[in-house]
Amino acid sequence: MAVLVTGGAGYIGSHMVLALVDAGEETVVLDDLSTGFRHAVHPKAKLVVGDVSDEKLVAAIIKEHGIDAVIHFAAKIVVPDSVADPLGYYLANTVKTRALLAAVTGAGVKHFVFSSTAAVYGNPEENPVSEDAKLSPMSPYGTSKLISEWMLRDVAAAYDFHYVALRYFNVAGADPEGRAGQSTKGATHLIKVACETAAGKRNRMSVFGTGYPTADGTCVRDYIHVSDLVAAHLEALQHLRAGGENLVLNCGYGRGYSVLEVIDAVKQVSGKDFPVEMAPPRPGDPAAIVARADRIRAKLGWQPKLDNLAKIVAHALAWEDKLKAGVNKAS
Repeated sequence: MAVLVTGGAGYIGSHMVLALVDAGEETVVLDDLSTGFRHAVHPKAKLVVGDVSDEKLVAAIIKEHGIDAVIHFAAKIVVPDSVADPLGYYLANTVKTRALLAAVTGAGVKHFVFSSTAAVYGNPEENPVSEDAKLSPMSPYGTSKLISEWMLRDVAAAYDFHYVALRYFNVAGADPEGRAGQSTKGATHLIKVACETAAGKRNRMSVFGTGYPTADGTCVRDYIHVSDLVAAHLEALQHLRAGGENLVLNCGYGRGYSVLEVIDAVKQVSGKDFPVEMAPPRPGDPAAIVARADRIRAKLGWQPKLDNLAKIVAHALAWEDKLKAGVNKAS
């Protein structure tokens, strides 16, 4: 048995590959390297450079390596970009997922773990938000992921196919052992941007919107450590292999922090001050979204180990130091 990880050269995908290799799983990565990095893939994993929508390639990989499960990360993920380029996002996140599912089901692969998003909720009526809440995405990004969830539901009803869709909240941090981190150029994730600014890679950073109906007027998010997130994927994989039911689960801690609170945490942990300027709100950003996270614990037995904002920030800062020192500069 082997696991195929799409987008395994990217930020979250590369951490997933680390976790799979650490667990002794034979691992194959399919990535077009448009945003991922060859050096991010663990040397014990097999890297195939290609597109997830290439059905013949996916079928060949499944046959050659005896793939029994797919963990699907490959996607476009920037909310404001999706508002500006909806067709590009529907192609990357929905059309290509449809092609991947066609190849996977055609080859008889039964287990599928999907990288979904809290953006499917839009601006929730209540926080923390549960999996049963109204789904009302505010951006093409959120809608593209929701349509993919619907495809999974329908495919599972028609075939011998089983899935877990994990709705991520805000993923941050880096491998505690310093083996991987977020290397994305021009990243938009708050903790990454703040850590880059603290490290002197940016002259200043912006806060997008200060008039939201929150305690300090800035957006509130639930930040989850990337290592805890990939641990949830391992639990999901074990659940499916054991014959478990199809599931849709939130991945978050159930605690929210505002943009200004996060920036303050980065300044405190780094010991550095840096300029912060206020900017207009970005399209597609909800005011606040925090996970209700009891279901994933009950269904998968998931127990996060890094539920601490200062620790998340410290690991992200340590990765910035490695990047600044020239580590992992290869393409």
